[in-house]
Amino acid sequence: MKKALDVNNINPFLQSTISVFSSVTQLQLTVGKPSVAEFSFARPTYTITVGVVGQMKGQAVLAMDVENAKIIASKMMFGMPIAELDEMACSALNELSNMIMGNTATVFSTQGKLIDITPPISMIGSNLQVKADIAPIAVPLLLDGAEFLKLYICVYEE
Repeated sequence: MKKALDVNNINPFLQSTISVFSSVTQLQLTVGKPSVAEFSFARPTYTITVGVVGQMKGQAVLAMDVENAKIIASKMMFGMPIAELDEMACSALNELSNMIMGNTATVFSTQGKLIDITPPISMIGSNLQVKADIAPIAVPLLLDGAEFLKLYICVYEE
């Protein structure tokens, strides 16, 4: 298994996630305690994976409870009620990940590190288990002190 990123390279992912998430949903997230974790989701979960290529390689994964995904999609669609994660709701959530990761690439470029991102891939399910060749750093993102979503950073620097 490849070694995960240096902690200094994690901050652009976190800054971008919190900043973009706040501007798009009007919800204020705070950062929980990062840890090295496995990908295992027993409850109904919505995940969005975006690949990272360039001077860094790997994937960033946003994972959230399906009910929280519905809340986020509703906020992105100006309060429209979301009963299920249909094509439009999933498209909104995937676009959120594009905005977050695009912003992350911009932050890295200001540091002289060039990365690009791949289109997002999303999955919905229970009892999901994902394997990675890169040790994932899991960062819980909290809303009002409770975990709302989790960012997994599975990226290494060349």
